[in-house]
Amino acid sequence: MANSGVGSSGSRGSPTGMATGAASGSSLGARDWVVIALSVFLVWSGIAPHDFLTWVLEVCWVIAALVMWFLWLRRRPSTGVVFWALIAHAVVLIVGGIYTYSLVPAGAWVQEWMGRPRNDYDRLGHFMQGFAPALLWREVFIRGAIVRAGGWMFVIVNAMCLAFAAAFELLEFAVAMALGEQSWAFLGAQGDIWDAQWDMLFCVVGANAALFTLGFAQDRQLRREKATVP
Repeated sequence: MANSGVGSSGSRGSPTGMATGAASGSSLGARDWVVIALSVFLVWSGIAPHDFLTWVLEVCWVIAALVMWFLWLRRRPSTGVVFWALIAHAVVLIVGGIYTYSLVPAGAWVQEWMGRPRNDYDRLGHFMQGFAPALLWREVFIRGAIVRAGGWMFVIVNAMCLAFAAAFELLEFAVAMALGEQSWAFLGAQGDIWDAQWDMLFCVVGANAALFTLGFAQDRQLRREKATVP
């Protein structure tokens, strides 16, 4: 739902887990309540985050996606695969905003357990930066008949995700240049000189993990949706 380069999308009801807001667009559907719960979590996360500037920079993507959802996207079709991947991505971003990525407790626990020199929660964030958007881009291309499923779909989706990952690294660079030390928590490099390269790599790994593990399920949901359309 966030930090993806594309907004999320909803759908009218179908027997394939596609239900969102009501078909009329006026009453609330199952997905609307999920998004409302996410919105509550987002508001709560902003009450006393570790660093408010970092929180704003991390969750602004989620805020933008939520606004788009309630204004427009809840009436657009999407598979359950895409919807839940974007929700998971939003949760990862919000948690990172609460603590800053280098201080997330779950990452600190893994760091201690594995003897890692750094908190790798930000690696999860960049994995999701590829994972959720890859499914989203794939669905946009299929629904719009822009790219056929197959080899070129794989190449183009990977290229889109990597392009956004690189653009995000440039955004981090711009923020660092503008804000100086205030932005260090947002950068989350933790002394790793190859942090930007690792971030982009994990984004590509996430994109491919999504394509190989959930691409078939996404296709199945799209076929079922098409079969229910009169």
